[in-house]
Amino acid sequence: MRKLFPDYFLITLKGIAMGAADVVPGVSGGTIAFISGIYQELIDSINKVDFSFFSSWKKNGFKIAWQQINGSFLLALVSGIAISVLSLSKLITYLLANQPILVWSFFFGLVVASIYFVGKQITKYSIPVVITFLIGTLLSYFITIANPITSPESYPYLFLSGFIAIIAMILPGVSGAFILLLMGSYAVAIGTINQFREAILSLNMELLWQAILKLGTFALGALLGLKLFSKVLHWMFDNYRNITLSLLTGFMLGSLNKVWPWKKVLETRIDSHGNEVPFLEKSILPQYFEGDNLLSFAILFMIVGFLTIFIIEKIAIKFSK
Repeated sequence: MRKLFPDYFLITLKGIAMGAADVVPGVSGGTIAFISGIYQELIDSINKVDFSFFSSWKKNGFKIAWQQINGSFLLALVSGIAISVLSLSKLITYLLANQPILVWSFFFGLVVASIYFVGKQITKYSIPVVITFLIGTLLSYFITIANPITSPESYPYLFLSGFIAIIAMILPGVSGAFILLLMGSYAVAIGTINQFREAILSLNMELLWQAILKLGTFALGALLGLKLFSKVLHWMFDNYRNITLSLLTGFMLGSLNKVWPWKKVLETRIDSHGNEVPFLEKSILPQYFEGDNLLSFAILFMIVGFLTIFIIEKIAIKFSK
């Protein structure tokens, strides 16, 4: 049985790491969940959440119903994600704007190690497993080179954005933030989160209400997508575990193009703060990068990112005993 400290505290920290990853286009919170050893528990727990919770509450009491849906785990994890998204969104945006090569180098090393970590869990290789791996790789790669679009900030589109993005967020290697960028909703989402935080700090109720409406619409779409897709993943892990793992490994391999540190900017966009930022980019070799390619530091950060995965894995194994 888990104890409040350090077990649930560690889960909250993992949630913070997931939240930090989810606000970065190209990095998946699902990857963090997988490498930290909580991915399948997360999917299984989400799958248990339905309206039967209320009937169980009425029949057996809140404590039993809460335990049946693994409520303490979900609360600790979601709390960490929320803390991270609200507190780190500005920091990560700042780092990406000012030290993009070093940030992407760290994430590149992290994803490379994650590919190894997930791939080694495949217990038996077969033709379907290999084909699924190739499909996942190609699909993820083509997502990274797709042309982003712009869209109106309508509530139906925010609902659809939340529905699709959350599916990507729980898939290792597929970035929900990048899906939002492709759909033209990333700036709206990040801007609304910053608006929500600023409204609370300034006690601006009108601004707060506007942010709540947008976040609420996005959240409803996300909850529906999360619930529906968790059932699919739950079924796939139960019945086709090796094929599912090969698909996820392929997703992560294909996503490496997005987190490659050296890019050539093809198009720019205006972010939620009115700043011009990269919109469409192409991966290039370090020697063709305009300006200081920071190659030595980039390699160092890749190594740090790579080793971070093994540290997280060791910690996860230690606390799972």
